[in-house]
Amino acid sequence: MKTVETTATVEQKRRLILDEDLPVTDRSRVRVIVFLDGEGDIDEKEWRRAAASNPAFEFLKHPEEDIYNLDDGEPFCGEG
Repeated sequence: MKTVETTATVEQKRRLILDEDLPVTDRSRVRVIVFLDGEGDIDEKEWRRAAASNPAFEFLKHPEEDIYNLDDGEPFCGEG
């Protein structure tokens, strides 16, 4: 999947007007992610909820991805 970053303006009826042309020659569907300016950062709880429901992370639910256990690594106390 190719990724393109650009800016746009939201017009009436929630229509997006891109500030520059996209590098596509044929009509096609695209995935759009919108970052709203002025909204501030989302809190940790909201970020975790969004990540947990994002299909991009579905592979982490597969048993073969569960490769660590409590005996791995060393305890972290958060000091330092």
